[in-house]
Amino acid sequence: VEVAPHSTVIVPTGLKMAIPHSWKVSVRPRSGMSAKTNIRIANAPGTIDAGYLDEVGIIVTNIGDEPYHICTGDRIAQFMLAPVIETSFEEVSELSDSDRGEGGFGSSGK
Repeated sequence: VEVAPHSTVIVPTGLKMAIPHSWKVSVRPRSGMSAKTNIRIANAPGTIDAGYLDEVGIIVTNIGDEPYHICTGDRIAQFMLAPVIETSFEEVSELSDSDRGEGGFGSSGK
């Protein structure tokens, strides 16, 4: 697959997987790819849930000015299997106070 400069493509993997209920697979970048190339995993971490049974594709973006060629067997991403924690939510009219108060992002310290 050729990834043109400043473009995003889905790279087919040829892989399908049957993920057990209550589990997920995260698609994550490989640190070497991020450090040594201009290829980035566009939606990192991507999530594959138990209901997805089609071929896995890796969404990559080339942030560089030159085309990048991905060949069969290149290791461009990695999978991580993890349990899905099922929970329920309760709607409330207000939240309890915190040390941060109304400060927002970056207001909790150095």
